[in-house]
Amino acid sequence: MDKASVRDIGVKGKRVLVRVDFNVPLDEKTGVITDDSRIKAALPTIRYLIEKGARTILASHLGRPNGKVIESMRMAPVAKRLSELLGRSVITTPDCVGIEAEKASSNLKDGEILLLENLRFHAEEEANNPDFARSLASLAEIYVDDAFGTAHRKHASIVGVTKYLPSVAGLLLEKEITTLGGLLENPQHPFCALLGGAKISDKVALLEKIMGKVDRILIGGGMAATFLKAKSYEIGQSLYEADRIETAAGIMQEAVKRKIQLVLPSDTMVVKEITEKAGRRVVSINHVPADVKIVDIGPETVKAFQEQLKDCRTVFWNGPMGIYEVPEFGEGTRTMAKTLAGLKASTVIGGGSTADVVADLGLETKMTFVSTGGGASLSFLSGEKLPGVEALLDKDAVANLK
Repeated sequence: MDKASVRDIGVKGKRVLVRVDFNVPLDEKTGVITDDSRIKAALPTIRYLIEKGARTILASHLGRPNGKVIESMRMAPVAKRLSELLGRSVITTPDCVGIEAEKASSNLKDGEILLLENLRFHAEEEANNPDFARSLASLAEIYVDDAFGTAHRKHASIVGVTKYLPSVAGLLLEKEITTLGGLLENPQHPFCALLGGAKISDKVALLEKIMGKVDRILIGGGMAATFLKAKSYEIGQSLYEADRIETAAGIMQEAVKRKIQLVLPSDTMVVKEITEKAGRRVVSINHVPADVKIVDIGPETVKAFQEQLKDCRTVFWNGPMGIYEVPEFGEGTRTMAKTLAGLKASTVIGGGSTADVVADLGLETKMTFVSTGGGASLSFLSGEKLPGVEALLDKDAVANLK
């Protein structure tokens, strides 16, 4: 990575503003964190700063408060869990800017940690308001971006603050860029992309970018319906993207041209209504009734996908194979996760709902790398410039900051 990291600068005794992604899921009734993986992912950078004697100021959003103070979206549960993980107290503030935040940041001692209140309680955050960015920046002397999951956003805490502070990457952001970049630059072969999720439109740029890199593409999830429709299969009442039929056809033609194995489902699970008690049945893709919806890949497709994966040296997975949120429609997705966990390959999980699946099954440690960024990882692998990364200093620009 050609961007400077926190290891490239001197932080002892400095107030360091760290943008983290602590947008963790909370139980609606109890407010308890149900998955702390995003907090754990930021620990290497936080611990590094503690060890180096920095005065760490953490900033994150939580949920979608839309510029209003929502009590259930305060950062208190995050501060509590972070304190438990670090084994030391975490100071909090009732706001992320203003007099109290300024006082708390000024009073920090070497090695102490301050967690600011939810950034998105201010509409100015997502609007990248320069005054709000300046207020955040005034709390610190150095900025560290360790929130890869939001690196594709042009928000005040991601892009705006970099105009006022020397800005570098955190250890997590650095690892994300290095790992995902390696997929495109030097993957071991056979290299397979396992793709699912609802829409082909979300992954067109990704598919075009990896065409010259992969050996195999396995397609499940809702996006498979568009590909099947492009091949004139009956898909019943399944949702598909009519305006992407030609796109799907073009991708399949390109795969043939490049001698890439592109595998679509051969059988599917179908239901008449998407409910937990719906009568499920598995049908061949040649015999999908007109009055049903496809909700998962079938057992023959699972076997076909497993056959394609078993000798792979590199696998990138993004997107569930069915409607994973309904347990009855998640067997294909769960099986794919377990299959990848057992491979002797470099397995990279592309964040978002796919990372949630892996976490739900407790398989994070069985994968080579689980990205913390769903949309960001797709954007990066599609060849897009990430605003949050582009705004950081290059390595050769930080020599005087040591």
